[in-house]
Amino acid sequence: MQMMDRKENQSPQGRTARVLVEFLEVAIAAVVFLKGVYPSGAFERTRYMNVVVQRARHPQLRYYIHTAVSGLLPFLQQGMVERVAVIFYKADDVPLEKFVFKLAVNQSCGSNVDEVDLELSLRSFLIKLSVSESITKDLPPDCNWEITAYFRSLPEASMSKEADIWIPTDTKQGYQPPLITPIKSMSSEPLCLQLYLEHPGLSESIPWKGT
Repeated sequence: MQMMDRKENQSPQGRTARVLVEFLEVAIAAVVFLKGVYPSGAFERTRYMNVVVQRARHPQLRYYIHTAVSGLLPFLQQGMVERVAVIFYKADDVPLEKFVFKLAVNQSCGSNVDEVDLELSLRSFLIKLSVSESITKDLPPDCNWEITAYFRSLPEASMSKEADIWIPTDTKQGYQPPLITPIKSMSSEPLCLQLYLEHPGLSESIPWKGT
């Protein structure tokens, strides 16, 4: 996969956010592939960060993931996004399982971002995801899923055209406290990121979902 164009005059937060958006697009496709929601033919093998990954091949699936994650870019640059989750539901819209990316882009980072080191750290998440099937639950055949972002504050409606794909939504909650299984974490000057599995629970943040 080709990386997004990067401008030399971007802020450290801007460069970090662009790398993060690229990573999330690949990682979310990997999660959906891991759960077997679609036939394997809906995906194709490719390389990203020198790791073999499964990219969405079906046009509508690829479009949904790409546009939803790309629409987060202006919010990530400003540190407004707390979590991005891939949530799988039963037919009655009861959440079954969440893959949660909890993140924080350092807004006070004033030095140049070493994108090679950042991508090397993110690469380890993709490797860990590829061997995480044993800690997940089997999904029923009639399940559905969506990408949901949890914001630290309500964004302004006019931030960007890309942001229009995100709309406020009520969170579909479970009835028990969450059972959380850590998968991978990293902490660096430009970015802190945790990936964990949640069977499902309550959230106190403001949820927005991709349309």
